[in-house]
Amino acid sequence: MDDWLIDDDRIPLGRRSVLPGAGFFSPDSFEAEQAEREAAERLDSDVAVIADPDADGLACTALVRAARGAGSLVPAGPHNLDDALAWAAEYATPETDLFVCDLCPDGPEDIESVGAVADRVGSVAWYDHHQWDEALGTAVRDAGVDLVVGESGEVCTADVTLEQLDYDFAERYHELVAATRDHDLWVREDPRSDDLADYAYWVDPEEYIDTVVEHGADLPSEAEEFLAEQRVEKEALIEKATERATLREVGPWTVGVTYGRCSQNEVAENLREQGADAAVIVKPAGSASIRGTEGFERCHEVAAQVNGGGHPKAAGCKPDIYDDMLDYAHHWTTQGAVAKQAIVDAFRRLTDDVDA
Repeated sequence: MDDWLIDDDRIPLGRRSVLPGAGFFSPDSFEAEQAEREAAERLDSDVAVIADPDADGLACTALVRAARGAGSLVPAGPHNLDDALAWAAEYATPETDLFVCDLCPDGPEDIESVGAVADRVGSVAWYDHHQWDEALGTAVRDAGVDLVVGESGEVCTADVTLEQLDYDFAERYHELVAATRDHDLWVREDPRSDDLADYAYWVDPEEYIDTVVEHGADLPSEAEEFLAEQRVEKEALIEKATERATLREVGPWTVGVTYGRCSQNEVAENLREQGADAAVIVKPAGSASIRGTEGFERCHEVAAQVNGGGHPKAAGCKPDIYDDMLDYAHHWTTQGAVAKQAIVDAFRRLTDDVDA
């Protein structure tokens, strides 16, 4: 495939908004091999952190580095959690103190390697704030892991990490945690929180960690200038996704449904202002974000039905509907029609509970 076909600098924004980014077109096997090589290097360390590379997970990594003076990051998401644990079981050292942050297993298959990890390394601490299945939590603790899960609707994982680490943190770290919580729980009262979330999304994780270790939640001027440049396109993509949205009445709820490469939180806020109790933003890569409001706090229940999970007012999923590239081609040309329907159907199944 010619590189120019997926060159974002060439593709008009309207067409770019309905297609995934260039990284989507790299085979998972290639990316997995590269990720394993990098993980092997990073796990050969006295302190290592497996974390979701969003603002919350990276804030946790920053706290570990501040408290321990080190902390090699192994980025991982919910769908490759067990890969990261398997790499730790193979490449970490007996002296490694391992931290797992801002990650929650969806099923037993995600923690198959946790026992081997606990047997290999010096210690494992797992900090999170998602909705855990009780049996999975028991299995992790029984393996010898110090698992601490904060209240999902009240704290972010950085809160848990700040509390659990035995260290006298400077005030800038407390402010970093508060601002991270403001975005992660979708409170959005601190104007710095959106800056942190966007900066974590757009820059390399190591650059983000270095920046917040030095500056806390108050990003330096060069970071603010970078964000201003990036947000010109971001706002245009938000506008495209908002224009595509439709409002659907599903039982007692009004659900806003849209599609596109965009920043889901801002699109969800726009749909809330239009009267939506919940918002579904389907992405070109096949995943989807589900956002709630005071009128709908069951996002994690919807996501759990379509291969995902999360929080009562913020969750994510990837419906299991893609068997080959023709399915993805249909996904792009219909602007996520099948995925939208699968998620709306999950909302409808919740209405059965309401009726009952």
